[in-house]
Amino acid sequence: MLIIGERINTSRKSIAPAVVARDEAFIAEEARRQLEAGATYIDVNCGTLVEEEPKFLEWLVQTVQAATGDAPCSIDSPNPVALERALKVHHGQPIINSITAEKERFSAILPLVRDFKTRVIALTMNDEGMPESAEERCAIGSGLITELTKVGIPLEDIFLDPMVRPVSTGDHYGQIVFQTIGKMTQEYPGLHTVCGLSNISYGLPARKIVNHTFLVMAMLSGLDSAILDPTDKRLTSLVHASELLLGKDEYAMNYITAFREGRLDI
Repeated sequence: MLIIGERINTSRKSIAPAVVARDEAFIAEEARRQLEAGATYIDVNCGTLVEEEPKFLEWLVQTVQAATGDAPCSIDSPNPVALERALKVHHGQPIINSITAEKERFSAILPLVRDFKTRVIALTMNDEGMPESAEERCAIGSGLITELTKVGIPLEDIFLDPMVRPVSTGDHYGQIVFQTIGKMTQEYPGLHTVCGLSNISYGLPARKIVNHTFLVMAMLSGLDSAILDPTDKRLTSLVHASELLLGKDEYAMNYITAFREGRLDI
């Protein structure tokens, strides 16, 4: 399971003031904690600081990579100016989070994905918004894959996001995600699928129960990447156990290693 650590986001109360103050020690500790907990990528997002996003996103990438020995970042912004500044200082191959089938956004982000040879999260939405059905989301996803691969983006560098909506507003929204993941991974072997978890439980009590169960069920449907808090020990324990039971952990070595390193919630 590829884990994108979600904690460095200025929508979190503790992160915004640290970014504005350029508190390197605080951000560095957040990045290191996520990496040590099992994150593959560190997501960096300062979208709430709209007017100063380009300079702060650039600073976040530099600070995170300096603290982690150049661990790759998921650079999270719809702003092409901010993305370009961050990409220019990034070492190694990052993920751009994200591109959509919205014409203006697609045309602005595609050159950055192509020219910087990044990986990319592709959201299944277009100018008409987020579709209601799995069939419509799959159609948008197929279109994005066609356009991205046409300009040389390898399929294995594309992470399709079926987009999660709260089950409190529609009890079918979980099923839509599972159906979209299942169909797209069957049709496009090598394609990655990714999603954020927390939207699924919005408006509900005891949200972690729903989030954790949702992740396990999504993995059963074929999900191989997730944007989550890797310091949530119970959640990452479920990831390791699910990979083991799904036959994706040869000789249980990842599970055993996580146990020996004290990363399982027992």
